[in-house]
Amino acid sequence: MSALLSVRGLKAFYGPIEALHGVDFEVEQGGVTALLGANGAGKTTTLRALSAMIRREGVIEFRGEPMRARAPEDVARLGVAHVPDGRGTFTDLTVEENLKLGAYIRRDRAKVKTDFERVFGYFPRLAERLRQQAGTLSGGEQQMLAISRALLLAPSLLLLDEPSFGLAPLVVAEIFRILRQINQSEGVSILIVEQNANLALDLATRAYVLETGRVVVGGAAVDIRADDSVRRAYLGY
Repeated sequence: MSALLSVRGLKAFYGPIEALHGVDFEVEQGGVTALLGANGAGKTTTLRALSAMIRREGVIEFRGEPMRARAPEDVARLGVAHVPDGRGTFTDLTVEENLKLGAYIRRDRAKVKTDFERVFGYFPRLAERLRQQAGTLSGGEQQMLAISRALLLAPSLLLLDEPSFGLAPLVVAEIFRILRQINQSEGVSILIVEQNANLALDLATRAYVLETGRVVVGGAAVDIRADDSVRRAYLGY
């Protein structure tokens, strides 16, 4: 399977501080790649660097071409949608207004209407709360809204930062079931940062473990799950 996203020697900076030190990884076309590691390992920083939210260096290729995007909106136009940690919901806007923001760069209005119906098929509760202020939704509903808003960009790559954080187990199970469906039925590739290693490895085809801004282990998700030394040393279970 060919790489949709290929990253080599990625460095990222917060002011003068170098937070990533030459990270290499790939996301296969139609695949799911998980970034794992302890808090502070550089997982969220990696997604922010890919989305051009912070200064970065290194080689990033998307669909075989260098990604020269210099701002988050340029990355979005390439077909990369980012669901950030904390969900990034515009709490003062309605559910409908949040969703429309997801499609703001699109011109295929007929397809946008179809995609609205598609995300309501995944998350029927959003259709029921269309006129409701997003800030009044539950945590699970806000995560559903954030994922739906990203899908309305019609991405080929979905970046997800801690989608299970702070949610009840039943809600998490439902969200991950839908993520699997989105990947398998629509062919949307996923790069997921997730503290719950079991959840992530169950969804992913490939995984990379980060430690202090470096990749220390990478390979097939089934191999990483089966390696007791990797699990004990880096995944904490």
